[in-house]
Amino acid sequence: MNFFSLFMIAVGLSMDAFAVSICKGLSLSSMRWTYPVLAGAYFGGFQALMPLFGYAAGTHFQAAISRVDHWISFALLVVIGLDMLKDARKAEGCFQADPSFDVKTMTMLAVATSIDALAVGVTFAFLEVWIGAAVFIIGVTTFCLSAAGVKIGNVFGAKYQAKAQMAGGGILILMAFKILLEHLGVL
Repeated sequence: MNFFSLFMIAVGLSMDAFAVSICKGLSLSSMRWTYPVLAGAYFGGFQALMPLFGYAAGTHFQAAISRVDHWISFALLVVIGLDMLKDARKAEGCFQADPSFDVKTMTMLAVATSIDALAVGVTFAFLEVWIGAAVFIIGVTTFCLSAAGVKIGNVFGAKYQAKAQMAGGGILILMAFKILLEHLGVL
């Protein structure tokens, strides 16, 4: 998998964290420079670790299911993408975000927004992916978008939350089809 594909997956995965970061920014009465950094560190860190865990789990099962691995990758990415699209359609503005950046609140939000990254990590086990590069790209991309999301939310509000989630879901679905078509020899 090339850099562009990994970057597009990273952008797609980071859209949940970006949307939550926008809501966190919206909930703040005053902005401090530490808020974007904390959001980026939590969301970027968890988005980087979860694919690593998924990759480790997926490599244990790789030999047993190598004949259908491309179909599993395709199905997982489509399901994750469709779920993101569904969530974006039913979202009406931001959830009631807690303005707190304490460890408990941020850890719960980071885990909740990175579950899809765990499934993508399983997918990586079946593809030709250098997991170190994938983890780095996903973590840095999510860090940057989450940090920007806090600032954007504080300045502009919840206007773009659903659009960000829809874009992320669409990107993951497109990447699923790209993986499948490459395996079938069409691309």
